[in-house]
Amino acid sequence: MNQIFNTPVVYLKGVGTARADVLKKDLGIESYEDLLRHYPYKYIDRTKFYKIRDINPELPHVQVIARLTYKEIIGEKNTRRLVAHVQDDTGVMELVWFQAIKWTEKILAVGKAYIIFGKPGSFNGKAQMAHPEVEPYSTEALKRKGNLTLQAVYSSTEKLKQFTLDTKGIQRLTATLLEQHSRDIQENLPLYILQKYKLMPRVEAFRNIHFPENAAALHEAEHRLKFEELFSIQLKLLRNKMTRTQKFKGAIFEKVGDYFNEFYEHRLPFQLTTAQKKVLKEIRQDTLRGVQMNRLLQGDVGSGKTVVALMNVLLALDNGYQACIMAPTEILATQHYHSIKALVGDGFIEVALLTGSVKQKDRKVIHQKLEDGTLNLLIGTHALIEDKVVFKNLGLAVIDEQHRFGVEQRAKLWRKNILPPHVLVMTATPIPRTLAMTLYGDLDVSVINELPAGRKPIETRHFYENQRLAMFGLMKREIALGRQVYVVYPLIKESEKLDLKNLEDGVEVMSREFPLPQYRISVVHGKLSAADKEFEMQRFVKGETHIMVATTVIEVGVNVPNASVMIIENAERFGLSQLHQLRGRVGRGAEQSFCLLMSGHKLSRDGKKRLDTMVMTNDGFKISEIDLELRGPGDIEGTQQSGVLDLKIANLATDQQLLMLVRDEVIEIFYKDPQLALPENQILHHMLTAKNGGLSWDKIS
Repeated sequence: MNQIFNTPVVYLKGVGTARADVLKKDLGIESYEDLLRHYPYKYIDRTKFYKIRDINPELPHVQVIARLTYKEIIGEKNTRRLVAHVQDDTGVMELVWFQAIKWTEKILAVGKAYIIFGKPGSFNGKAQMAHPEVEPYSTEALKRKGNLTLQAVYSSTEKLKQFTLDTKGIQRLTATLLEQHSRDIQENLPLYILQKYKLMPRVEAFRNIHFPENAAALHEAEHRLKFEELFSIQLKLLRNKMTRTQKFKGAIFEKVGDYFNEFYEHRLPFQLTTAQKKVLKEIRQDTLRGVQMNRLLQGDVGSGKTVVALMNVLLALDNGYQACIMAPTEILATQHYHSIKALVGDGFIEVALLTGSVKQKDRKVIHQKLEDGTLNLLIGTHALIEDKVVFKNLGLAVIDEQHRFGVEQRAKLWRKNILPPHVLVMTATPIPRTLAMTLYGDLDVSVINELPAGRKPIETRHFYENQRLAMFGLMKREIALGRQVYVVYPLIKESEKLDLKNLEDGVEVMSREFPLPQYRISVVHGKLSAADKEFEMQRFVKGETHIMVATTVIEVGVNVPNASVMIIENAERFGLSQLHQLRGRVGRGAEQSFCLLMSGHKLSRDGKKRLDTMVMTNDGFKISEIDLELRGPGDIEGTQQSGVLDLKIANLATDQQLLMLVRDEVIEIFYKDPQLALPENQILHHMLTAKNGGLSWDKIS
């Protein structure tokens, strides 16, 4: 079915080897399907005609019917141009061409009426149009496609334009493809779906997305193709989830024993929130089913995900299993290690830290204890997935900030036991619901959406450069109260290209404003050795320094409840997610905390929106929704490697309702026909197995 989609575009009439090569390099178009799915990014309304007196240079394009009254080639060699005048019953407009002068002059006849289309301008106070499209006026010309329709506009490049593959060139190729192969484009959704949702047939949708008959037909085509795209993704994700639950058995944690009860009743330093208890209950139910758990735990910064993960670890220990926690950086792994050690105390469980910095002799001890089962919990970085790391009986793998790990890295951890371990994936980057359903649609999702009792919301302010003295004043007041301050810079050294505040200059400024011996400063950045980084971090953690000047290495993994101020220099250059992560480094104690966003006065529209959003709300999920609107799913950290978000037409920021509808429909289909064995669902079975799905689906979460 639809084998024509796999045909290399080089075989299409009008393409050839050279054009095929540039289409592949610049637009990723290799097949007929790629060309059909290179959708227009906007449409020009060719249904409207303007009078010359109504033309405004601010308009993007205009179309007029006017009679040619004059034409002349003016100038010599490099300054030659063709000038023509056209007139309607309201005024006169000048047309000018600087290229293809002789050919254009030949086809223009004084006294004839023309349909003229182009970008309006003005010269010496009169209406003018440079290089317009010109077509002789007739009743037949008006009826032809192009003058009474919405005209598609495609993304192109300068290289493509050298091969005449601008909008018109791409349009010609698409028209050729549809003319020659429309009958070969078969339906890929069952008839009952088409009828239930009143969807336009597939071939009509492709025709109307590229050559819309009218605005209503374009809307129907967009809806049909968005439905198909989201449906295909959900079908594959939910089948993946179903296959995993059928195929991969999991350890049963039937016992809630001494480890869990001792910690909960005597060592837990605070009351669990309702949200934390709910998540623990969901995990408990997962681990009783005899099926491998694959759960995503979303929680805003400071919401208490680590405690939930630890209690899940204790559940594994109570049932005779080992556990591990894998983090993407040494800083975050070390932070988890110290946090958990502080929570459990000495002599309760055996915990070890394994990172690239651990010495060989210490590694041997860790390896030995892992293999003989005396090591209960191993926390570390990528070092955990090395072949030398062998568990006696791994029952639970916790993966933090998992979007920073590749599929194969996660797979290695997953294969550390004969019976696959339960997997708890954690992220402190709140993900909009639509994005979570698309990125992690084959996982069960839990959310911790409340902060521990006693936490005060962080007060966020936006300061411009001329308010720096006020910033210093706030820092000094907080330090005088015994608090500490983070100052984050985007660069280490000054860049000639980017006029940003850089860390080295920042240290100088801070040292002058906060001199020894009254104030002490730590400096942390990515180019320090792991040992130096840890030394500086620990000085700040212990309260030996008042200010930590750092780059974004402190985005995750630093927990200093005494720190009450986060200052972010050049805040407009950071993404919303990163700003929110950095702000989450403060507000971890009971005292009021502050986040100051420093910026210059020149801000882009999106830059201003990001800073205004941060000032307006502390809700990570609201922030993530705005981030999705501003950046689109493909730019959200981690989504590129997922292989899922190569969306051609659907928009997760605006098509949330459609995604929900599609997902519910797919769930119902699998409920009624799990194997897609019914005759009416054979078309869907083929969609799952077709090679031209364009998506890569892994079974590792």
